[in-house]
Amino acid sequence: MSQEIQRFPIRFTGANKAMAVLGLTQGNSYVDVSATDVVVRLGWAFRATVPRSSVQSVAPDHDRVWGWGAHGWNGRWLVNGSSSRIVRVELRPEGRARVAGFPVSLRELRVSVDDPTGLEAALAPIEA
Repeated sequence: MSQEIQRFPIRFTGANKAMAVLGLTQGNSYVDVSATDVVVRLGWAFRATVPRSSVQSVAPDHDRVWGWGAHGWNGRWLVNGSSSRIVRVELRPEGRARVAGFPVSLRELRVSVDDPTGLEAALAPIEA
């Protein structure tokens, strides 16, 4: 029996579509949500797989964006190809991710997607 996976492509807009020259495209940049896992990928630049049960909160994010790609510090990461349609996901316990192959902690993810409302619904915390 196969597990249903909902895929939400990472949003690339304007000049950020040029990130394709670095190998970062919608084809290899997405958030996959299943009943058990959340997988986030921005091409080779960012990868994370966290248990679905770690999602504590999910909400629209309207904070200022200062860059595009995958960047962050101290467990807070922005993964985007656009300054709009960003969703903030809080994780507890924190997860692990890889940025350009280097391991990092992940407790807050801000991610730009084409369908933020759909991602918010798919990630709504599971009630115990």
